[in-house]
Amino acid sequence: MESDDEMATAMMEDSCDDEDFYDGGGDGDEDTDPDSIVVSYDGLMDNDSDDFDDLSSSHPIYYHRSQNFIILNEDDIRQRQEESITQISTVLSISRISASILLRHYNWSVSKVNDEWFADEEKVRKTVGLLESDTPLPGDQELTCGICFENYPRDRMRAVACGHPFCFGCWQGYIKTSINDGPGCLNLRCPDPSCGAAVGHDMVNELASKDDEQKYNRYFLRSFIEDSRKTKWCPAPGCDYAVDFTVGGGNFDVTCHCAHSFCWNCVEEAHRPVDCGTVSKWIMKNSAESENMNWILANSKPCPKCKRPIEKNQGCMHITCTPPCKFEFCWLCLGAWSEHGERTGGFYACNRYEVAKQEGVYDEAEKRREMAKNSLERYTHYYERWATNQSSRQRAIENLHQMQTVHLEKLSDKQRQPESQLKFIIEAWQQIVECRRVLKWTYAYGFYLNEQEHARKQFFEYLQGEAESGLERLHQCAEKEFQGYLNSEGPSQEFNEFRTKLAGLTSVTKNYFENLVRALENGLSDVDSHTVSSWAGSSQTEGGGSGKGRSGKGKGSTSRSSSSRNMDDSGHWSCEYCTYANVRSSTVCEMCQRQR
Repeated sequence: MESDDEMATAMMEDSCDDEDFYDGGGDGDEDTDPDSIVVSYDGLMDNDSDDFDDLSSSHPIYYHRSQNFIILNEDDIRQRQEESITQISTVLSISRISASILLRHYNWSVSKVNDEWFADEEKVRKTVGLLESDTPLPGDQELTCGICFENYPRDRMRAVACGHPFCFGCWQGYIKTSINDGPGCLNLRCPDPSCGAAVGHDMVNELASKDDEQKYNRYFLRSFIEDSRKTKWCPAPGCDYAVDFTVGGGNFDVTCHCAHSFCWNCVEEAHRPVDCGTVSKWIMKNSAESENMNWILANSKPCPKCKRPIEKNQGCMHITCTPPCKFEFCWLCLGAWSEHGERTGGFYACNRYEVAKQEGVYDEAEKRREMAKNSLERYTHYYERWATNQSSRQRAIENLHQMQTVHLEKLSDKQRQPESQLKFIIEAWQQIVECRRVLKWTYAYGFYLNEQEHARKQFFEYLQGEAESGLERLHQCAEKEFQGYLNSEGPSQEFNEFRTKLAGLTSVTKNYFENLVRALENGLSDVDSHTVSSWAGSSQTEGGGSGKGRSGKGKGSTSRSSSSRNMDDSGHWSCEYCTYANVRSSTVCEMCQRQR
């Protein structure tokens, strides 16, 4: 069978151009049966959640699309399975049991069964184990079981189409063992070692216990999804929905009815606009032992005697290895401490190391350690921001859930406005949740971006900074400014201004992220060195040289307006790069050391 990546590539090559996922197409249709339609969301609001099933009520926008994906429940799967069996049984004029055996062998592909059958029926029968005619049991009153070799009355014996007789007890034991071994029981053959006749569903239903029969039927149902190239189970824990991906979708992000969003191609969490290969490498890197080795190499030295890695985090250069080694040595030159003293520069220095270093003795080791340290620092930079946005997204999901269940009703009472007029707050939080997801994966993208391509890297950081800056303003408005109106004693005259501001920030942030997503999916092909330089220069004028701070005000904004925008009520200013809240008197961010 082709791999998932090959399948995905073939689907993308055959698909027609479709409207962009982030363009917010279609009108809402809340009266439509959700099981018969295709799911998508407006703009960047996908309402996905790994933690709250209640988010499925976050008013996703459904609309019909000719080609994308369909969510299947268990009844849908069973109906499709029965339709395929009926179709093969009718076309080939065979029993439904034989049709199900054929479909199982050819991964439930009706077209494949038809092609192979009409090309060489005899070969297919031999391969699958379907005999042209059934061989009846011998007419004797007593028959010998081929497994236990005991004699039994004829009515206590059973055989499949081949006619090899076995007693009830041996059949039941054989079937039970096969079912307990797993889904391989669906390919059951006659117990006779020399026979390849297939054992059908009817034999299992007749002879297996109720528990084993249910387990077999479960395997049979699940095989319809697991053996097909077009369908997959939703990977969310406890979810029984499946996704039928049809040709024509512009991307592989799908959202199940359980509210979990994932990539249909790699079954990881939804990660658009980053490709599956980058996600796979990033996840592997986060869990790989190589990162541990990099840390060890960058931050430790091996004991000269036992070679155990040792980290020095304080104290003098006199190191004593842990038992049972207990070797005493100098941290700088790794020589025995017994050879150190005043003649070597004292116990807190090692001029022998300095001399050796000047002679080039340690150049290669130091260079290797420095490279490992730089690599580790770079990885840590991107990983911390990736993980921080992930945790921020989880908190935003919690806030969205609380907003839907508690705060919206309370705000409606305080401001004396119907909840229907407060949906702009829900939309803002939905935007925050999705933008945090996109921003998180852009850091994985940035880590693998070639540092030698300075123009592309600068363009990427500019777009990422613009999107991140817009998101921080939206997040702060939706979280902090909202609290003032939630805790007010009564209706506030400024609430309509807050509505306009929050809705505007939501729209602006959506535009920033649309630009970022579009650029990354195009491989940053629109980069132009002259344009990037001018953009970056404009950003430096506003945000202290980080390329992170246009704040949606246009390229002509001054640093004064940037500073005033970032100053909060307590007199702190928020760094455009890392969003750390610094005291008013600081001119450099205490967190990232960027100029104000």
